Amino acid sequence: MSPLLEVRGIGKQFGSVVALADVSTQVSGGTVTCVLGDNGAGKSTFIKILSGAHRHDSGEYLIDGSPVRLDSPREALDRGIATVYQDLAMVPLMPVWRNFFLGAEPTKGWGPLRRLDIARAKETTRRELLDMGIDIRDPEQPVGTLSGGERQSVAIARAVHFGARVLILDEPTSALGVKQAGVVLRYIMQARQRGLGVIFITHNPHHAYPVGDRFLLLKRGRGLGEYGKDDITVAELTQLMAGGAELEQLGHELAAYGDVAARIEEEVATLAAPVKSEDEQP
Repeated sequence: MSPLLEVRGIGKQFGSVVALADVSTQVSGGTVTCVLGDNGAGKSTFIKILSGAHRHDSGEYLIDGSPVRLDSPREALDRGIATVYQDLAMVPLMPVWRNFFLGAEPTKGWGPLRRLDIARAKETTRRELLDMGIDIRDPEQPVGTLSGGERQSVAIARAVHFGARVLILDEPTSALGVKQAGVVLRYIMQARQRGLGVIFITHNPHHAYPVGDRFLLLKRGRGLGEYGKDDITVAELTQLMAGGAELEQLGHELAAYGDVAARIEEEVATLAAPVKSEDEQP
């Protein structure tokens, strides 16, 4: 079976600046591919290529095994590629159900009598959220009153409801506490169990490792490698992200600074010691 989504040697340049170069990965249904990297690693450019916001300059982008060149996020969405960004594209003062259907509200009636079907919208919102394991107290409550994890879950359920086959999550846990991050990770697992291919963008290996099946590491726009869960531990993942040699060098430098600081403290203590008078000399 062909992967739902695959990129082969994908690249993107902005003038003379190489934002992404020779990055490859694939996403199958029922799997979570985690894309990890620090700020400036190329994660944002990678997301924008996958979501149709940018066109790639080199390499191949395949959906269901067929090469494509997406011209807009709408075209990506029509092909089942949905992206949930950090800002979630929600209106805080609107009810949960209005945010769930924002821009695609169900209607009833015909012609001049056509109107918003509020009852169906509320019922659909409640049902879809329950299918994701989310029990919303009241679909009429403003979405701004929900916790960060709950808002992320609404965005995920919305994407699934509107036909997403590949779900791209842009740093969904970056601004959340430990408990709320755990809530979002649970919903990622539920999306995987429903057969979606999930791309989880993060800079936190401790969030990625429990839910990920494959791990793609980026650094300065280039891939450091792709690993299966059986091929790497969370400690190795963290070390690769941090840069093993760079981290070791930093440790040596800090140790050297510590030795210098200790010597300075000894000299200061010596200079500050009270001078004994001649009568006190032994």
